[in-house]
Amino acid sequence: MVVQAYILIQTDVGKAAEVAATIAQLKGVTVAEDVTGPYDVIVRAEARNVDELGKLVVANVQNLDGITRTLTCPVVHI
Repeated sequence: MVVQAYILIQTDVGKAAEVAATIAQLKGVTVAEDVTGPYDVIVRAEARNVDELGKLVVANVQNLDGITRTLTCPVVHI
């Protein structure tokens, strides 16, 4: 089973492209793009379970320079 999520990221001014490029290189990230709107970067990530997904977000994404806020939206199939 694979757990997926979208991570919505706000960055410091002028950092969106740099943050997206860095995040795109992380294991478990399938897409990372800088966008316009209320968030600066949108990431799609996947992991084997919720714990691994949480570790990816907390340890690898939220600690990057230039990130000011994140919102993780798990994908739910009902």
